[in-house]
Amino acid sequence: MPVLVIKKLPAINFLKKENIFLLQKIANKKYPNKIKVILLNLMFKKIETENQIIRLLSNSSLLIDLSLLCVYDKKSSNYLSIKHIKKFYINLEQISSKYYDGLIITGAPLGLIDFINIRYWKEFVKIIHWAKNHVNSILSICWSVQAVLNILYNIPKKIHKKKILGIFKHNILLKNNFLTKGFDDYFFVPHSRYSNFSLNFIKNYNNFKIISYSKESGVYLFTSKNNKYIFVTGHPEYDSLTIHEEYLNNLKKNKKNIDIPYNYYPLNNPNLIPQINWKSHGNLLFLNWLNYLNYKKNNIIY
Repeated sequence: MPVLVIKKLPAINFLKKENIFLLQKIANKKYPNKIKVILLNLMFKKIETENQIIRLLSNSSLLIDLSLLCVYDKKSSNYLSIKHIKKFYINLEQISSKYYDGLIITGAPLGLIDFINIRYWKEFVKIIHWAKNHVNSILSICWSVQAVLNILYNIPKKIHKKKILGIFKHNILLKNNFLTKGFDDYFFVPHSRYSNFSLNFIKNYNNFKIISYSKESGVYLFTSKNNKYIFVTGHPEYDSLTIHEEYLNNLKKNKKNIDIPYNYYPLNNPNLIPQINWKSHGNLLFLNWLNYLNYKKNNIIY
């Protein structure tokens, strides 16, 4: 089914080229049996991230009503991003009394910054506490995993000396979990983070069900005991060249401790085009989550 989005969102024309059709919302028109999802997009490239997330949402047979949520960052230097946000995004005040089936929180390039020094941290904390009572399930990606763990469970930030960057092989630890239905015995996922989610670190806390793990990059997929909070430490939404662009950007900034992305370039040669081997997993993960939202919405025991 198409994804419902706000009128004239750039994704409408961009994804049409891939035969992904989006419906533009019509004021006062009722759409029965829709799943209401809101996306808190913290990435610098807003449009690119919207396209990636919508692409994953579009594979469901459910009608997804997508809204875009922002945090206000008055000191942002990204003029195009601010202009885009003002046109297509809503803020917490506008939805404070509304309820949603699911919330997706993207990553953010903030891995080495202390939470208290993030300009929009206080507003982010407000959104997480609002979501506890207004959203059935929250799916956090990469940096937001660490942030949500800190806010809800008081778990301190733990980081690697070197950035985890590349494509990593994962195994399933918790068989028959609803999020991994249809998965193969192992699968690949892009990672781009300094956050440390080692198996022993997550096991130190009794609040979680660890579903998937990589020997090289650590825990990838885990949930709260009641499945309300879904934690995804990698980037299943990434396009084929997203890691390549991040790697080149890091080189331009002369960042230290950045190796060639792991298991990404053919023959480990940055001049060769990477091959995608993670898309099917990403689609299944989001499809399984959306099915779970539908069961919750219709009070079906899962």
